[in-house]
Amino acid sequence: MDSTHLSLRLQAVANYVKKGARIADIGSDHAYLPAYLARHQQIDYAIAGEVARGPFDNAKHEIQSQGLADIVHPRLANGLKAITPDDKIDTVIIAGMGGILITEILSAGLTQHQRFPNLILQPNTDEFIVREWLMKHDYTIHSESIVQEGKHFYEVMMIEQGKQTLSRQDIYFGPVLSKQKSPTFKARWEKELERIHIILLKLRQANKMNTQAYDEWSQRYQEIQEVLNR
Repeated sequence: MDSTHLSLRLQAVANYVKKGARIADIGSDHAYLPAYLARHQQIDYAIAGEVARGPFDNAKHEIQSQGLADIVHPRLANGLKAITPDDKIDTVIIAGMGGILITEILSAGLTQHQRFPNLILQPNTDEFIVREWLMKHDYTIHSESIVQEGKHFYEVMMIEQGKQTLSRQDIYFGPVLSKQKSPTFKARWEKELERIHIILLKLRQANKMNTQAYDEWSQRYQEIQEVLNR
């Protein structure tokens, strides 16, 4: 992967960026995503934010080697502190992090009165925590997609400002994904069913069927079956 050919995961993120957007890619690493978007004239301006010196230097090198320094600007800063009001950012992208870390970054931004019209988020874990945070802070999930790279599944959310009420099913499975039920979505949750089946089997073998853990895993198994079969 490089700024010419994105991974499936980052391409799914890129697909949600609006033409002419001014983006901040937080945790940009090599800045492949903003460099790709700049090369394809999809964006007018970009911040490639990194908290660690090594990834920051990688981003700086990629931007300079591609001749994109007039559009993509590397910043060494923690989270949304990479963004200043003069940047006039309308889209914040946070991809490739755990869901808890993503919500911590967004929450820290809110304490600094940083709120943006559009978010594009790709949590590697704990997607439900991200959706709960979005609902509590008046953001609406406008669109979702799911892709598979090797053994891993990645969900991407395109978010706008606005109130949204999510059900338990929406929070855990995605308000859009659970309705579309793409083959990749089904494959992801069928894999999870297999994992939970093994957990339940081990609990039964350990004679722990009358435990809270067994009840919770059983409920989770049933919920996934209901979503897939609906």
